[in-house]
Amino acid sequence: MLVAEAGIRAVAVEALAKRMGVTKGSFYWHFPNRQALLEQSLLRWEKHDAANLQTSLGAISDPRDRLRSFFRRSGREQLTHNVYSSLCAAADHPMVEPLLERVAERRMKHIKAAFCEIGFDPDEASHRARLTYSTYLGFLQLQRHHRAPNLGSEEFEAYMTHVIATLIPE
Repeated sequence: MLVAEAGIRAVAVEALAKRMGVTKGSFYWHFPNRQALLEQSLLRWEKHDAANLQTSLGAISDPRDRLRSFFRRSGREQLTHNVYSSLCAAADHPMVEPLLERVAERRMKHIKAAFCEIGFDPDEASHRARLTYSTYLGFLQLQRHHRAPNLGSEEFEAYMTHVIATLIPE
């Protein structure tokens, strides 16, 4: 996805038409303008993210395993995380800000539910969900600025093991 590679400002009809080997006219047949193209792209990614969250985390019955999986996914699903990281960099865009709010709320709801299932009261579960999600967002930022361990490396695995042990009680 172009957003993952070059950010939201790179989403332009002419550039995409050239990249796909089609005419600008064929784009305008499907989208009346850039805003409509961007809106549909963002909604499509949001639906993909929601489905991905449900299938990858919702299918895991043990709440601790669900939380561990949330962190482990940051090293496996690079495209999704790169898109999200690029969207975070464009958080001031009027179409991106509400999308980020919805995605964060949905993700934190899943994380909070896991902490509740472990046995934390709702307030403590909310705090832990926020801390967990903040750690995830911080890791994305570090990745973006090449300050995080390389994905798939021993250092990355050691880091993930440490984060999981710190945030998810046994």
